[in-house]
Amino acid sequence: MKKLLASIVPLALATMIGAGPAVAAEEEGGTPHYPILHPKEQSWSFAGPFGTYDKGQLQRGLKVYVEVCSACHSMDLVAFRTLDALGYSEDQVKAFAANYEVEDGPNADGDMYTRTAVGTDYFPSPFPNAEAAAASNGGAAPPDFSLLAKARYVERGFPQFIFDVFTGYNESGPNYIYSLLTGYQEPPHGVEVAEGSYYNPYFVSGPALAMAPPLSDEQVTYDDGAPETLEQYSHDVSAFMMWAAEPHMEERKRTGFMVILFLAIFSTLMYLTKKAVYSNKDH
Repeated sequence: MKKLLASIVPLALATMIGAGPAVAAEEEGGTPHYPILHPKEQSWSFAGPFGTYDKGQLQRGLKVYVEVCSACHSMDLVAFRTLDALGYSEDQVKAFAANYEVEDGPNADGDMYTRTAVGTDYFPSPFPNAEAAAASNGGAAPPDFSLLAKARYVERGFPQFIFDVFTGYNESGPNYIYSLLTGYQEPPHGVEVAEGSYYNPYFVSGPALAMAPPLSDEQVTYDDGAPETLEQYSHDVSAFMMWAAEPHMEERKRTGFMVILFLAIFSTLMYLTKKAVYSNKDH
């Protein structure tokens, strides 16, 4: 028992302080655990049980996606018409969709054809198929952005995951994406990466990845005066990807709050009713 406690206590302490930029310990057998560094905790407007999306930030994130990320990454599950949730009017959504060409058909002759996109269409992929995407990116097809912010979850360990249940923590994906975009660096001494790969200690699948640093300062022009920096770009596009993955989050939170409120009132009424009914009865 003493040996068991001696092994558990250090592990628990290491996990509690693991949210900082500490290098992850190696697993049994000498295999390192990835990501090497824990994702940076960021402040998000949509965090917490009452969080909401910042429409200005989502519009900036869309701009970063369109001008930079869409050259490689698809967003197949997001329709143009849903962009009205970002604060755009119907005419603006139509004008935005008209910038894209989508494949349709077959026509009367049995042939596929291209046409100008409309609001009901979805963001087209930059590649005709997954094989073409992989061939253009060193053999690794870039992942679709539609659900990436929910798919990239990095465990925070004990005891943080216990608190996450009660605080409604769902920012792991955006924290990870932000950390990855801002985390490119030169490999430390003694660490070698394959040719065509880039060292990033926040990458969840290894020490390096095939994607070159996609963002840099002053790469995208903002119209609202927001800082045109790598950090701001990364923060905005991460928030946009969270919205793409969970566009109905605000409605879900409002509904959840109303349900909890109803259950609290209902439970109180049931308790008072029980007291009133059984107050004069012998137990």
